[in-house]
Amino acid sequence: MGRSKYTKTELFEQVSISRALAAMGIPTIISQLINLIYNMVDAFFIGRTGNAYMTAATTITLTLTMLNVAFSNLYGIGGGSLIARLMGQKRDAEGRKVSAYAVRGAIALGLGYSAAVGLFRGPILRFLGASGDTIGFAEQYALFVIVIGSAPTILSLTLAHLLRNTGRSAQASFGLSMGGVLNMLLDPLFMFVILPRGQEVAGAAIATLISNLCACGYLVFAVRRAAGGDVRLDASTKDRLIRRFAPPSPQGEGFAGAPLTLDLREARGLAKELKSSLYAVGVPSAVLTGLFDVASVCVNKLAAAHDDLVLAAFGIVMKIERIPNAFNIGLCQGMMPIVAYNYAAGNRERMQGAVRTARTWGLLVSAISILLLELFARPAASLLLSTAGDKAVEAAAAVGLAAAFLRVRCLAAPVQLLNYHSSFALQAVGRGGDTLLHACVRELGIYIPLMLLLDRYFGQMGLAAALPAGEGLAAIFALWLLHRALRERKAE
Repeated sequence: MGRSKYTKTELFEQVSISRALAAMGIPTIISQLINLIYNMVDAFFIGRTGNAYMTAATTITLTLTMLNVAFSNLYGIGGGSLIARLMGQKRDAEGRKVSAYAVRGAIALGLGYSAAVGLFRGPILRFLGASGDTIGFAEQYALFVIVIGSAPTILSLTLAHLLRNTGRSAQASFGLSMGGVLNMLLDPLFMFVILPRGQEVAGAAIATLISNLCACGYLVFAVRRAAGGDVRLDASTKDRLIRRFAPPSPQGEGFAGAPLTLDLREARGLAKELKSSLYAVGVPSAVLTGLFDVASVCVNKLAAAHDDLVLAAFGIVMKIERIPNAFNIGLCQGMMPIVAYNYAAGNRERMQGAVRTARTWGLLVSAISILLLELFARPAASLLLSTAGDKAVEAAAAVGLAAAFLRVRCLAAPVQLLNYHSSFALQAVGRGGDTLLHACVRELGIYIPLMLLLDRYFGQMGLAAALPAGEGLAAIFALWLLHRALRERKAE
């Protein structure tokens, strides 16, 4: 993967905010979109079967898959944000210890999560809303993607966060995107060629597992390369690697220099206050994603209480509406290291400029997405579920419901951006407590109660309307938290 044309110092301190945000954000956005596509590829090819129950099953397992993201945020965002702040203070040696601690934690979390789902897979899926028609398909998918695949997936996402926060957004994005492209190629092969008819869900899961393993392998290599191959290489081997893979750039960045390592032994010397700083940001970030999953569980259970077709429809919608979310999350992830670095360096003007620019770009994309999804709701829903299969009547009903739900839920895009943006900015400046407070108020205090209330009085359309209403109220609270944090920083 090519090297950025800017050195880390230029990127974080000197070039215009728009160029710095583009350099950090565009690769991350592309990665988010490709990964979204690769998650939707499973849904697309499963939808080609015309079996709404298979689609409903993948909706249920999406919650378990998203927990991989939550666990990776604990050490990836917590560790990455801390490393960026340490870089801003020129404390790279301590940054290496943080990276070793983050990698070790991600591996332990991944293995523990895989074991837990493996032991209680059936009861967990039943709790998430699986019925007699969907439980078999859901168990197939969870076996390969979660029980076997969670550990490499969580490690991959964590390594990508660490790379991104040291100025290597392109390498992080390439690794995740490579897995996405590979999944697109392997899905039809395993679903329709290798495995027999009726095993399409298992085929999609195996393709996803293989893709995640390959992405993990590349990202391990990328971190080793960014760290100079790790200190255990002898001098002659390291010299050959430098000549072969990374001759010094004109800007002088060279082969090594990133405060990263895969030598887990370095984690032993990490200071207690740095561990506390990591968890102060990582725990709220993980809780934020975890609470999002809790809200998704509530949506699935309320939808399943209507019937499996309503559940399938919400599953389609929740995948489509992730398109603007993927752009906005990628943009905010690109913004985060710039804000963290300049916060630690004391450059308040540049820090606030990055916050404002990212927010403006995100709101523009959100407005465009609303227009497109309102106009093309039904064609978009039809892409994820064919109405030409053996169960054409059920499929057509699910597509019609999905189009109606999508036209309501897409209105949440701009206020969701404000929530994501404020949360990432708060994490960047180390305000983990505010991030945790926002997450709890957003999901537990506003969205889930609204969901229960509107579903009870207005049925399935009320359930759809709960998203824009809840996100709008939460965005007001998020903006207040961010304004307060920046005001206090100005006073300091």
